[in-house]
Amino acid sequence: MRVILAEDSTLLREGLVRLLAEEGHDVLAAVGDGAALVEAVAAERPDIVVVDVRMPPTHTDEGLRAALEIRSRWPEVRVLVLSQYVEKRYATELMSGDVDGVGYLLKDRVAQVGDFLDALERVGEGGAAFDPEVVRQLLARTPQVDPLARLTPREREVLEHMAQGYTNASIAEALFVSQSAVEKHVNSVFDKLGLSHTTGYSRRVLAVLRFLS
Repeated sequence: MRVILAEDSTLLREGLVRLLAEEGHDVLAAVGDGAALVEAVAAERPDIVVVDVRMPPTHTDEGLRAALEIRSRWPEVRVLVLSQYVEKRYATELMSGDVDGVGYLLKDRVAQVGDFLDALERVGEGGAAFDPEVVRQLLARTPQVDPLARLTPREREVLEHMAQGYTNASIAEALFVSQSAVEKHVNSVFDKLGLSHTTGYSRRVLAVLRFLS
């Protein structure tokens, strides 16, 4: 894939450049701030960008805001956020549209290089990849407005896996149940969230976004 990296840590940035090159990817640019990332995407039109959240000049949310601009201006460009933080406001906005080709991983929880490369490939192919901790933090609501309250523990597990971008077959394998059982749980989630008769949109996406609105 043709990749652009945005990471303000020189050591990590150079390490990622070397890793991706060794895996056969073409690193078009490696930059250290959000503005440079947007400029590089405008010039190179990569397949995917890998971006940190907190970068110069304020080290708050420049990376995520750049990611949102890229998704708006060039929706064909995939975005994988790789960060130490869950920045809830802009992360929610990033996930409030079409989540195909979007991922959000926490650096501290990418235990192995293979986990990162698998997520990169999944997002680059148009899928989704969300760290379970990101999903949990974004789905956390106050009790009086918590739509999760109607779901059983197993349905919550299935929904969390859906939010991470897994197919029904992959969820069945992860939870050691049959695919038909997963399909029943998914349909139950749709029923309890009032999505049974929704048309024109992906109910899997809406089931996650219902919690993020």
